[in-house]
Amino acid sequence: VKVNVKEFEGTGAGLAIVEQSQPGDWDVMVIDSIDVPRGVEKGLFEPLPEDKLPLADLFAQVKMDGSTMVGGKRYGITEKFGYNTIGYNKTKVDPADMQSMAALTGDKYKGKVAIYDYYLPVIGMAALAIGKKTADLTEADLPALKDELLKMKANAKLVGEVTASQTALATGEVDILVGGGEWVTAGLAKENPALDFSIPKEGAVLWSQSLAMFKDSKNKDMALKFIQYIMSPEGQARLATSSCYWGMPANTKAALTDDQKKVLRFDEQPGFLTRAQAYPAPNADLDKKMQDMWTEMLQAK
Repeated sequence: VKVNVKEFEGTGAGLAIVEQSQPGDWDVMVIDSIDVPRGVEKGLFEPLPEDKLPLADLFAQVKMDGSTMVGGKRYGITEKFGYNTIGYNKTKVDPADMQSMAALTGDKYKGKVAIYDYYLPVIGMAALAIGKKTADLTEADLPALKDELLKMKANAKLVGEVTASQTALATGEVDILVGGGEWVTAGLAKENPALDFSIPKEGAVLWSQSLAMFKDSKNKDMALKFIQYIMSPEGQARLATSSCYWGMPANTKAALTDDQKKVLRFDEQPGFLTRAQAYPAPNADLDKKMQDMWTEMLQAK
């Protein structure tokens, strides 16, 4: 079977590709779990047969039924997840300091910090740092969030997208990456075993992606088989350790080696998940204000 892949960054870009395509051009979509309802609202997705998927084997906290199910039907199944948290070089910083987000704004690591340039998870981290829940953020929280972001920025050597921020940590240009996590450090662990990540006491922001099937797919049987393979123990292990970035497999039975499990901190997941919170999911108005606040942070000296 030949699988044609089209890559995109962010749900908005993915939905734009679908809208510019002919119905039936695509069979399966990988989409942020929290955004599954957006696809359902647009009438894009087909309900998935729950009895043909290993739902019982998923980590309970990443099933995310609040977004992967709509109107009592399942439209998405979580395939991979991880954390936007603190990535660091354990030979350059004191790992004990990485157990609290206070380290990100204190003087000790000034100039040794990079910030991942994606507003939602880092605003989520700022919320956790000031004791707010990511799900409850309102416009009234923006001044306090902005204050926290500006403190992080004052400590930062750079703010960069995935590759730039990952490279800065890997090359030692910085020792801490705000917004990092297993998706940055695990894939580099072979070449650079000093890289690690923490889930600090304040918590971390959970990212999660799901598989969904297009309603207009002309190959629904094959599409389901593909989803079943990705969700199988073998498929999950390959997905978790894929060359683009490592992440946690959603299936607790993923066929990972002991070494791979160690790098992903697989056995610590139940504890991590109890401290994790989902990405902020602002409405359109608050989203724009958050993006404006992020731009102000980027421009701050």
